[in-house]
Amino acid sequence: MPSMPQYDFLIVGAGLFGATFAHEATCHGKTCLVVDKRPHIAGNAYTKEFDGIQVHMYGAHIFHTSDKAVWDYVNKFAEFNNYVNAPVARIGRELYNLPFNMNTFYRLWGVITPAEAIEEIQRQKEGYYNRKPPANLEEQALSLVGRDIYEKLIKSYTEKQWGRSCKDLPAFIINRIPLRFTYDNNYFNDRYQGIPIGGYTRLTANMLKGCEVLLDTEYHSFITQNPGIAAATIYTGPIDEFFGYVYGPLEYRSLRFETEILQQENYQGNAVVNYICSDIPYTRIIEHKHFEFGQQCHTIITREYPELWSKGQEPYYPINNEANRVLYLRYKLLADRRKDIYFGGRLGQYAYMDMDKVIASALRLAAELVFENNTI
Repeated sequence: MPSMPQYDFLIVGAGLFGATFAHEATCHGKTCLVVDKRPHIAGNAYTKEFDGIQVHMYGAHIFHTSDKAVWDYVNKFAEFNNYVNAPVARIGRELYNLPFNMNTFYRLWGVITPAEAIEEIQRQKEGYYNRKPPANLEEQALSLVGRDIYEKLIKSYTEKQWGRSCKDLPAFIINRIPLRFTYDNNYFNDRYQGIPIGGYTRLTANMLKGCEVLLDTEYHSFITQNPGIAAATIYTGPIDEFFGYVYGPLEYRSLRFETEILQQENYQGNAVVNYICSDIPYTRIIEHKHFEFGQQCHTIITREYPELWSKGQEPYYPINNEANRVLYLRYKLLADRRKDIYFGGRLGQYAYMDMDKVIASALRLAAELVFENNTI
């Protein structure tokens, strides 16, 4: 006789997807066990305090959304500050505002009015925007913004980020390039934006209250030793890894971080500075104290290096080309045949998703499994 499950849900991954689902299930009387192979919760949003500064250990995470329901939801677990993301791009001793706006256009061409900027962009697009369809990212960018913006602010950074020529990248990576004809440096258009005071780890811990959590726990080893421990599984790890890479691995870009404590009050004057030039190996420097308007006498910076991904490294950005899309769909067919396991999050769904979209997706799955059908 098989033993009865000890839990309603085994949730693999203590990131935002897993924590959101676990919270909803627990609040509706379900028992949850959350396991994570890492020694900490919060996934890639993990923050750790060093000398009073919350360090984003896996790169900058700025919460932004236009979904009021999601905004109200996350505010149940943390108070958010009023941080507004306004990164700048550095090329040698030159600085340009991102996203591309009137400050950028003035710096490039000396134009002052929106009409002048639009006229210049249209002039530079001539000869490109009628080539349909664009065969690659370079052609797409040229058709959208023309040569100056592409060559100065897009080409080198994009090739450094993805590790390949823009001519070898699919056009849909930049289906649109935001152009703002105002002097507004706010990177996001979303209505709500900020950083949880005290960091994402504290926010995630509040979501996981009432749940049993096991860290340093690798799923496959754990389930081998504990078969049938839960009636259903929510899996947020890589979908190809779950199926033993039976069709081969999906491709990702990875990142490496170098973090340094500096005995100075202010290093770069901004939370995020992108480094465009190809001769600088990192893509950006993050100065963490600026996310929470820190006044400490010291500062902490992180240099972010894009890298080739291989098994054993953390996968960050899916390589969204046709070959990987087809491969993912083959894995999804395997997943759809499983009635006891549900795949979610950026790795389970092989999709780069902003944090609000991850939370919204987890809420939808919880609504389906926990309190709409109420079958578990």
